[in-house]
Amino acid sequence: MSESSFQEDVLGELGPDGLTEIAGLLGTDAAGARETVATTVGAMTGGLQEKAGAGDAEGDEVREALAEVAEPPLKGAATLGGGLLASGLMAGVLAKVSKPVAAAVSKKTGVPVATVSRVIELLIPVLLAVFAKRAAAGQGAPGRGGGDGTAAPGATPAAGGGLGDLLGQILGGGKK
Repeated sequence: MSESSFQEDVLGELGPDGLTEIAGLLGTDAAGARETVATTVGAMTGGLQEKAGAGDAEGDEVREALAEVAEPPLKGAATLGGGLLASGLMAGVLAKVSKPVAAAVSKKTGVPVATVSRVIELLIPVLLAVFAKRAAAGQGAPGRGGGDGTAAPGATPAAGGGLGDLLGQILGGGKK
């Protein structure tokens, strides 16, 4: 998986102001904030991949959220409701993985769990924006998403390697 480019996309979307805000929360400089964000994003995407590969209800929820994020944007009046629904599903999934991620990042970095949790709260909207941009950029791109570069609406992402393609489209790699 091209985790580093995903992390770079998140850092780019976060921008200097967001990075400065996170540095302030952490009591560090921009380099320390970048490192913590990279560690956190890596743990979040790893957690998503792990959960998406599970054959339980939680795995189904993650795959559904990923599939909705990967669907082509709606046109017209339906755009608002559809976009909010997909973001809401993925935001819920990210919130669920945030607690174990905060604990893991805290253990690795020495930053208190509460502080890492606050950083994750700031990162969730940024992650949603990057997921949406990556999914939109993958539409019609050869070798990304489904056979034609799109995920069929309502298709089960786990079918026929679809999960790997879907994760590759959104996260930049195809590992299950």
